Amino acid sequence: MSEVAEDWRGHPAPDWRRPAIGEHPIQGHRYTSREFFEREFEHMWTKVWLLLGREEEMPNPGDWQREDVGPESILMVRQKDGSVRAFYNVCQHRGNRLVFEEKGHVRRFVCKYHSWAFMPDGELNFAQDAEDFPQGNPCGKVRLNEVKCETFAGFIWVNMDPEAGPLQDYLGPIWEDWSMYPVADMRRYLAYTVNVPCNWKVIQDNFNESYHLRSVHPEAAVQIEEGYKETQFDMCDEAHGRMVMHAGYPARSLEGNKLRAPLMALMREWDLDPADFRGRERDIRLALQRQKRKLGPERGFTHYDNLRDEQLTDFYHYTVFPNFAVSITADGFHFLRSRPHPTNPEQCVFDNWFYATEPEGETRPVGTPAGLVPRGAKVEHEIIDYGDKSIGLGMDQDMSITTGQQLGFRSRGYRGVYLSGQEARIRRYHEVIDEYLQGVRPHGRLNARPASVRSI
Repeated sequence: MSEVAEDWRGHPAPDWRRPAIGEHPIQGHRYTSREFFEREFEHMWTKVWLLLGREEEMPNPGDWQREDVGPESILMVRQKDGSVRAFYNVCQHRGNRLVFEEKGHVRRFVCKYHSWAFMPDGELNFAQDAEDFPQGNPCGKVRLNEVKCETFAGFIWVNMDPEAGPLQDYLGPIWEDWSMYPVADMRRYLAYTVNVPCNWKVIQDNFNESYHLRSVHPEAAVQIEEGYKETQFDMCDEAHGRMVMHAGYPARSLEGNKLRAPLMALMREWDLDPADFRGRERDIRLALQRQKRKLGPERGFTHYDNLRDEQLTDFYHYTVFPNFAVSITADGFHFLRSRPHPTNPEQCVFDNWFYATEPEGETRPVGTPAGLVPRGAKVEHEIIDYGDKSIGLGMDQDMSITTGQQLGFRSRGYRGVYLSGQEARIRRYHEVIDEYLQGVRPHGRLNARPASVRSI
């Protein structure tokens, strides 16, 4: 029986529930086994909606982006009517990949092997020596293999299952939550893609809990109210998670309620004098909400009118099944995505990107998780190996833990997880993976659930 969650004001939030969770073990082979890795891709990755491209990077007909997911490569192409269609990035003649670049513009996709040419809508437009085919001219008979595709929040989502249900049904309450923010209008100010020596689930497990914050990110407590008892943890039947953390508070464990530089800077930015709050530091959060509500629109932050008061200060952290996490604030979208390696279960690809709102007339630099970036700057996408350079303090800290976990999962001495209540979303996450592996969630049957989910 699901329990209805409540928001911070005690109002019911009927779409965010706490589904019943089993107790089956989560053992190390799930992160190291090639057989499990292959089953996972075949039965789960090919059945789910995946956030891939960005609409604003494809403004004109013929613009395209390429994203890889494990062994598959997906082409997303802007059409003449303004829509976006997606195709497997493979020539239907002899299997050559059509493109290897990240993005571009074409009149036709021309295969470099035998010059077969496909139009942006997937139609085969030219085949060399077309008269030499016993089956007849392949033009008009052969097309690129299309992938189901929708757009939401400025992103392009694909599903390799031709019978998949609508994206909105898949996202459940996330659809409504994200619609309150101007995500589609945000601009990217950070773009690191890192090859990491761990299974992709290690990273997603980390984003499904906050138990590690005090140990791994002690400085994060400067503006966030500490402790799992002050954090709101939500789950939904569609398999996604949400964590809401109060922000705008000094950390209690850091010399009482002493204010630190980041919070004081935020206060001054919104015309609040930290000295006025000496002895009543717990009032800062509500004061920030009032100031943002009052001053935001005249400073160009017109989207504040669509947000609740708590969304003006607090951190809303979402985990979108299976491989995407994001921390959303009133003015930023911290994009965190892990993708499986094409062949190795003990490696993955991790994206650490950040998008920010663009208020009219705003000239101050954008604060990203990796530092300040000049407003309006063109940020290049960097692809690096783990350890090559810093990708921001917080993500450096997380990656340092995930690589050590991967080593531990190989050990015959590891007996499986022993989870706290605040880590329940991890167990739920792995239960849903097993549901896909057992065929319980194919074809968009999101709320289907067996009487007992067997650990795999």
